[in-house]
Amino acid sequence: MAFARINDVVLHYRVEGSESAPALVLANSLGTDARIWDAVVTLLAGRYRIISYDKRGHGLSDAPDGDYRLDDHVDDLAGLLRHLEIERLALAGVSVGGMIAQGFALRHPDRLAALVLCDTAAKVGDATMWNERIAAVRERGLEAIAEPVMARWFTERFRQEQADELAGWRNMLVRMPVDGYAGTCAALRDADLRDAIAAIAVPTLVVVGEQDLSTPVELVRQTAQAIGGAQFATIADCGHIPSIEQPLALTALMTRFLNEVGYD
Repeated sequence: MAFARINDVVLHYRVEGSESAPALVLANSLGTDARIWDAVVTLLAGRYRIISYDKRGHGLSDAPDGDYRLDDHVDDLAGLLRHLEIERLALAGVSVGGMIAQGFALRHPDRLAALVLCDTAAKVGDATMWNERIAAVRERGLEAIAEPVMARWFTERFRQEQADELAGWRNMLVRMPVDGYAGTCAALRDADLRDAIAAIAVPTLVVVGEQDLSTPVELVRQTAQAIGGAQFATIADCGHIPSIEQPLALTALMTRFLNEVGYD
């Protein structure tokens, strides 16, 4: 395990692969930590130097009190990259990690060779939904939302056929810091990149699970259409987190895309 104090927040991060290989950075979703990328890291570590990390409020990273902003998460990522002395990278993010990736692409376009946006959008949900979510977890804890979240994250087939894995991922969610989860809900509530993402010019792949109930296919497609030249792909038999449910399919899409843009 490795830790760094970035913007006065201790972040937990992991590095796999050769230091001389091209950097691939992975950003995780709401209520998860870097472990959601484990299968992808295993498949790609022979080719890339892969950095995965627990964003603020999640996993082993600090969870400051109060509302977070999307800019806080983007600043944390930029600071972690400075700490690791990474100037050029490909960046992949899922859900709020994908919004962090969009924000990073808007602020640091010259540093990105490629962008992979998984199950995300330029705007997710509305203020009422997020405020209700924040109130629920602050009053009753993450157990109060665990079942509906699992239904949005994973397909019915996964939930029925991989009950032990489902239990493990549920454990991950309910053990997240409430302050971190609620703080990041506030970042999602307040973030709206719809008028900005047309400026993203870096080669972009947008991916969504066909059965995603958190960021449905058409919402994700709209984001892809707003980014000039972006590729769009769906993954069958997949919910909101393809790196868990369909890592082979996701890795194949990422590999083909990164080959096409010459990032190797």
